[in-house]
Amino acid sequence: MKKYLLVVTALFVLVLAACGDKKEKEVDTSSPSSEKTVLKVASLIPPMTEILEQTKPLLAKDNIELEIVILSDNVQPNAALAAKEVDANFFQHQFYMQEYNRNNNTDLVAIQEIYYPNFGIYAKNYDSWDALPEGASIAIANDASNIDRTLQLLAQNDAIKLKEKSGPYYTLKDITTNVKNLQFKEVDLLMLARMYDEADAVVMYPSYAAPLGLTPTEDAILTEGEGNEFAIQLVTREENQNDEAIQKLKEAMTSDTVRQFLEKNYKETATPAF
Repeated sequence: MKKYLLVVTALFVLVLAACGDKKEKEVDTSSPSSEKTVLKVASLIPPMTEILEQTKPLLAKDNIELEIVILSDNVQPNAALAAKEVDANFFQHQFYMQEYNRNNNTDLVAIQEIYYPNFGIYAKNYDSWDALPEGASIAIANDASNIDRTLQLLAQNDAIKLKEKSGPYYTLKDITTNVKNLQFKEVDLLMLARMYDEADAVVMYPSYAAPLGLTPTEDAILTEGEGNEFAIQLVTREENQNDEAIQKLKEAMTSDTVRQFLEKNYKETATPAF
């Protein structure tokens, strides 16, 4: 009888243990996942990278880990995005993106304007545009969209005259009047700051002028007019633009946190576009 009771008791304990394990597993299954979503965004330099840094704490609240992928030229961010090596990029205006799409048969889309950079012309040895000599050399970015923007800037300030635009962009061949007989030197966008010592003048974004200690309001001899269409934008692929993590990033990049950061640190060079 004692052996019988021992066997029954042991079986009862095993049944209770099994029920307990089952109950515990059910609780674990219903608990929320702690797995983070990793979002990779390609960028180049401040203030772009600094804006992305501002969004990290905001995204962390939604269990999203932002990984900023800093690349070394203005082609890699789009190539990496098209190849699905990153989820988004942040470095370009819409016309540069459209040019890349046309040339590479890609489907990148701009989903949010973030800030307007103050495009300007800087000259190390001359304190005004009028002081530039006849035949002065002027370094400009070598991609079609930024050549177009440079020519529009010069035309706005009556430094050149352009014929009617026949394609998506103005080119150097569209110049009809070149008052100072400017000699244009086309270089990679990221090389413009280095040309400050070599050319008579350089056309560049404030993010490239800033490391030289230059600001548009204090140092540029010509600047772009207000109300332009060249805001730096958040760009994704068409297929992932509506992903929850991308939409959370868009929300974070247009937050009061980012606006206040720009107004405090880049008031002269990066006006919020949202």
